[in-house]
Amino acid sequence: MSARPAKGGGRWVSVVPERVHPWIDGFADRHGPFEATGDELVVRLVAADGALAELHVPFPPLPLGPPYVTRLVTHARAERRVGVILVRMGGYATGVFHGSRLVVSKVGSRLVQGRTAAGGWSQQRFARRRRNQADQAFEAAAETVARVLSPCLGELDAVVLGGDRRAVDALRADRRLAGLLALETEPFLVVPDPRLAVLMDTPALFRAVRIRVVDPPATGGSNKT
Repeated sequence: MSARPAKGGGRWVSVVPERVHPWIDGFADRHGPFEATGDELVVRLVAADGALAELHVPFPPLPLGPPYVTRLVTHARAERRVGVILVRMGGYATGVFHGSRLVVSKVGSRLVQGRTAAGGWSQQRFARRRRNQADQAFEAAAETVARVLSPCLGELDAVVLGGDRRAVDALRADRRLAGLLALETEPFLVVPDPRLAVLMDTPALFRAVRIRVVDPPATGGSNKT
């Protein structure tokens, strides 16, 4: 569990579903009893010393009403069928997970030449060739995603995207993927070149509960989580 600064103050931590309840118990041990409120997207814990924890609901919406902590823990630990689409320039990986278990997948790549410092007509020809290669790579990625995920569409609870945002955006106009992309949910997964090992590690990212922690003013910004 690593922490990183949060825009607007505090820090972000990500906690796997199985550790959410122990994390909340630790928050209470450090900061005292808390009041829990929430909505479909966020459960907020305000502790006796003024510390705040905002637990962002994975796969929203969260069923409304107290007890918020129990509802969030149960919701986060549910085993869902999730489609994953990872695309970067020249590479792609897609698969379906049941909980953390990968049940079907396909990984592939297409050559897309890197940029060159050459100029003039040579540069223009190179740019056209590179665009053509990129288009072919995105077409291969879209075709693979449609072939692997579309048969599972009726069983999917959500679809998570990742890789490079520009590369992913290049797939959005493909009508074959419209039904899948209608199930898109956060977070967007920032991952390296899509390979099988990278794809298999994604449940730790998309199942995690993202928590924004703001320490009480008197602590001077402690880094404890």
